[in-house]
Amino acid sequence: MTTLNSKSPFRLLTSRLVYENPWLSVTEDKVIRADGGGGTFGVVEMKDGVTVLALTEDGETFLAREYRYGVERHTLELVSGAIEEGEDPLQAARRELKEEMGLTASTWTDLGHIDPFTSIVRSKNYLFLAQDLTEGARNLDSGEEIEPVRVGLDTAVKMALEGMITHGASTALILKVRLMDYMQSGD
Repeated sequence: MTTLNSKSPFRLLTSRLVYENPWLSVTEDKVIRADGGGGTFGVVEMKDGVTVLALTEDGETFLAREYRYGVERHTLELVSGAIEEGEDPLQAARRELKEEMGLTASTWTDLGHIDPFTSIVRSKNYLFLAQDLTEGARNLDSGEEIEPVRVGLDTAVKMALEGMITHGASTALILKVRLMDYMQSGD
């Protein structure tokens, strides 16, 4: 029997690759739990990603309206994408912001990462605030159809709270940036 890592209460019996493509893999692990009972876990491992909230001097941000196959509908999200091989999270954030919105930023704030679904998904999503923006041409990836939507940060907060924005990393980042602003202003 193999231990997953030194802090894991589980002992790994077997691990079987069930599915794999360039963006994700699915494994099925048979384990012995800490209580001695057996268990099975399905684990989805995805490329790490980034989410960017681009904020203008007048308090507006940029959302992407895009059809998402997995949820079978259009969604509103902040700029997001996978970290490509050889990139660090900030490089990926800069690239995604330029590709999807045509924006470059001279001020970047790293706001940590989130784990999107801790029970079955291994994939960090790094969060960034981009400021001091310059607008330019977009360069969408093949197959992407993204409609930029510019709204005030307070409107984006309301949209997240009311369920109009459901993308987890976007919601977390919008609320995190608004809370930071709230804490700095003393309101």
